[in-house]
Amino acid sequence: MEETPEKAAYTLGIDFGTDSVRALIVAVADGAELAVGVSYYPRWQREEYCLPAENQFRQHPLDYTESMVAAVREALAAAPASVAGQIMGIAVDTTGSTPVAVDASGTPLALLPAFAENPNAMFVLWKDHTAIQEAEEINALCRKWPTDYTQYEGGIYSSEWFWAKLLHVTRADAGVAAAAHSWVEHCDWIPFLLSGGKDVGSMKRSRCAAGHKALWHPDWGGLPPEEFLVALDPLLAGLRDRLFEATYTSDEVAGHLSAEWAEKLSLAAGIPIVVGAFDAHMGAVGGQIEPFHLSKVMGTSTCDMLVVPADHVGARTQVQGICGQVDGSVIPGMMGMEAGQSAFGDVYAWFARLISWPLENILAKDESLTPELREQLIQNVRAAVIPELSKAAAALPPGGEVIAIDWFNGRRTPDADQRLKGAIAGLNLGADAPRVFRALVEATCYGARAIVERFVAEGIPVAGIIGLGGVAKKSPFIMQTMANVLNRPIRIATSEQTCALGAAMFAAVGAGLYPDIPAAVAAMAGGFDAEYHPQADRVAGYDQGYARYRQLGEAAEQLAH
Repeated sequence: MEETPEKAAYTLGIDFGTDSVRALIVAVADGAELAVGVSYYPRWQREEYCLPAENQFRQHPLDYTESMVAAVREALAAAPASVAGQIMGIAVDTTGSTPVAVDASGTPLALLPAFAENPNAMFVLWKDHTAIQEAEEINALCRKWPTDYTQYEGGIYSSEWFWAKLLHVTRADAGVAAAAHSWVEHCDWIPFLLSGGKDVGSMKRSRCAAGHKALWHPDWGGLPPEEFLVALDPLLAGLRDRLFEATYTSDEVAGHLSAEWAEKLSLAAGIPIVVGAFDAHMGAVGGQIEPFHLSKVMGTSTCDMLVVPADHVGARTQVQGICGQVDGSVIPGMMGMEAGQSAFGDVYAWFARLISWPLENILAKDESLTPELREQLIQNVRAAVIPELSKAAAALPPGGEVIAIDWFNGRRTPDADQRLKGAIAGLNLGADAPRVFRALVEATCYGARAIVERFVAEGIPVAGIIGLGGVAKKSPFIMQTMANVLNRPIRIATSEQTCALGAAMFAAVGAGLYPDIPAAVAAMAGGFDAEYHPQADRVAGYDQGYARYRQLGEAAEQLAH
């Protein structure tokens, strides 16, 4: 390998988010972001296959493939023509746990005619909580079994994760259960697809996905044993043998771009594709995560990553209440720890929809305005709601009478419980929209503080905070509030595409252009462009607000159970 990669070398990071896919072309020599393409999932935008009132959120595999092609081609169109031939590696990250039932060829069942419109044959999105009962059964059985398979998953299995989801679908849909040869994560399927895989048994499975979501651990030889799974439900008999044993970190090659997909993407065949991972894990790398620094990817939800040298944690230490600790899930050679909040930006979006109800139901029907003017007014107000609320809320004192709980989509950490609901208390006739909005922002920041406190209580120091994602980049009000609530400075990564950038770094290592991830980060990272510091005159007010948040949370838990 050359000491310095060729300046003409590029890698491609493909980031599959909840709403869209982003393709980023990155210069290997210095991490310059050459071009980006973004494509929104058309079926998801039309809200197909989702039943929010029932916690059902499914995504069709065609949304992923069609949008991936569009995003990659858009990125290539924005770059010099020669770049397509200079892309040396590809990596993908996805949401997770987002599994799907597949046949023996590794084809998602929804791509077969018999299941084309069946939500149970589609990807079960991370935010789908239809499997709450199944998660509770997994937890109950683990408490009675000689080995507690949740011990490296924070001690609690979540309805957002692999086994709960596949068990729920297996029980709910006999047709899908009969046709499902195996189940795969989204982050495993895309590299397999792009490399022309035809046998699901040859699919390289992500250490990140398996360790954090599928109860995989070397201590018990990989996945939980057949006896445990059959005790959970006889419907699972035989499935383990059709899943996987080995897992791989994302610096390893999963395959090479097939001729078919090279033509679709307008790239050269044979490009190495590394093993996939979850978006926040690769995003943490793109945001220059370092040991004992909590990397918060803040979007619709948050995923909080922390890496620890393995000798600090110790092979037998288990951190309670988080989303798992997995060797190599973020940076190979380090212990990756995950936490997060099931709703973050989604809380703000919910409130914006709530107070914008008249736009959809009154203004949209006002025939005194032309259709064009009505649509323009609606779009203008939608775009201004959150910025104007933020401006008004920032002028209010911290920790006001209105207090909220952020569990609008359940609680991810500490101590996963997807049955929990959000709450707003302390309302009076003076509680206007900015005051309620401020309470919601404070609630999401208090939820972040609970995560930090859990790590510290479990013996894992938190030396710093790194902010990534759309909320971190776009909302100074929210980030300043979080710095005050945490009473810690927060650095904001420069890149707006840290997940795709992190994927591009992994692609560079997989292509042999850097020896390991730390070397790739040192050369390709974009640094930080903002830093928020606690405001001393506001910290005490937030300490009082956090105490009230904890009290209200205890009451909300009692109501939920």
